[in-house]
Amino acid sequence: MSDLLDDPIPGQNTPEYTVSEISGEVKRTLEGSFGRIRVRGEVGRVFKARSGHLYYDIKDDRNVLACTTWKGQISGLSVVPEEGLEVVVTGRLTAFGAQSKYNLNVDEVSVAGQGALMALLEKRKKQLESEGLFAPERKKPLPYLPQIIGVVTSPSGAVIRDILHRLRDRFPRKVLIWPVAVQGANCAPEVARAIEGFNQLTPGGALPRPDLIIVARGGGSIEDLWGFNEEIVARAAAASDIPLISAVGHETDTTLIDFVSDQRAPTPTAAAELAVPVRMELLAWTEEQAARLSRAATDAVQRRTQRLRDLSRALPRPDSLLNTPRQRLDLIADRLTPALIRGVQNRRLQVVELSAHLRPSTLRSLISTRQESLRNLSSRLSLRPIQREIDQQRQNLDRFGDRMHTAQTTRLDRLKQQLEATDRLRETLSYKATLDRGYAVVRAEGNVITTKAQAAKQTALEIEFADGVLSTGPGAKSPSKKPRPDTPDQGSLF
Repeated sequence: MSDLLDDPIPGQNTPEYTVSEISGEVKRTLEGSFGRIRVRGEVGRVFKARSGHLYYDIKDDRNVLACTTWKGQISGLSVVPEEGLEVVVTGRLTAFGAQSKYNLNVDEVSVAGQGALMALLEKRKKQLESEGLFAPERKKPLPYLPQIIGVVTSPSGAVIRDILHRLRDRFPRKVLIWPVAVQGANCAPEVARAIEGFNQLTPGGALPRPDLIIVARGGGSIEDLWGFNEEIVARAAAASDIPLISAVGHETDTTLIDFVSDQRAPTPTAAAELAVPVRMELLAWTEEQAARLSRAATDAVQRRTQRLRDLSRALPRPDSLLNTPRQRLDLIADRLTPALIRGVQNRRLQVVELSAHLRPSTLRSLISTRQESLRNLSSRLSLRPIQREIDQQRQNLDRFGDRMHTAQTTRLDRLKQQLEATDRLRETLSYKATLDRGYAVVRAEGNVITTKAQAAKQTALEIEFADGVLSTGPGAKSPSKKPRPDTPDQGSLF
């Protein structure tokens, strides 16, 4: 006790201290007696100062212990204290002389038991659910075949090897790995920064933006997986514009990121299977679709071919199309000559009958009378208007003659074109077109031979090709390129 006052009060031997001295002695006594201790209790009031330091209380049913975690110590906490959470805090007991208080400087916080963790998890889950972060309508569909896949996981674990192996087996894709801590105090902030970092990449840039994000970790206890239950991770996953698959733990493990992600996978390997389809299955499906398309096209062509054949059977033969015009032409030609003869005879007979009633004297008097009348009329009429009228009538007659000639020529041309079109149709439907494609017609004695047995019985055959007829057997003549004599000659109607 070297800090005693030099002049004690007379009659007393009790030492006197200054306020600072007694505060220092109390602080040294507390720190020396307790050292580093662990305290269990429920978190009470929590306050974070603007300086970044964290102040909170640990209490039980009777007493309260003030706790302090400095700004530089907060990042080392595995669990951030929340009001109502039962925790075990570890630190050094010290005193704060300025307010005559003692407190615990905490540098490590852990949840007191799994039940408390589950209670905290349920509390956070209800809070995020009330904000609509679990709503199905906000979940984005996964791309069918992403070009680039971003993976948030530890680069040294078996998880990334399983994901890469499964992607290589199913459909190789480009993978960007963002290394993070998957447990401990650094897990939550690093995972949140990785998700935000992938979203901030520029599409098509030097480091392209992924089309899909996989957040993966292997199995573990609830304490090991607790980083994925932090609110910062859940909010980062919910705010991601890139579709996200969560693959944290085994199938029975559930974390908050599973509820806000767009798709949950029971294992990291299953996440890779959800990310890409099987390449061989796609190739097989493509080949199957190509075969179905080919079969459908072939069936359609065959149906239309059969339809065309059915319709062609309903068409008349080429010869029958010309029979009626031929008959009508023959009938008109046969009637034309007798009609002309009868017309001439009738007019000759009329002339004879009229001439029988006329006598020369009568005819001369009639002519004289007509001439006199004509002279009288000519004296009264000017010939110029009559000549103009005659010229006009002659012009009208010439114009009508031209129109009649044009109309007749047009009609004859149209009939000629129709006849030529009908003849082309006949040629198209004729068996001659079949001969041009490499077929031949076999005849014997003018009859068509259609079977091998019929041909074997004949001594001489005629084989008609597109370019002529070939005769075989005794007395065969040299091949002829002329058409068969029984081929009908169309001739010309004009």
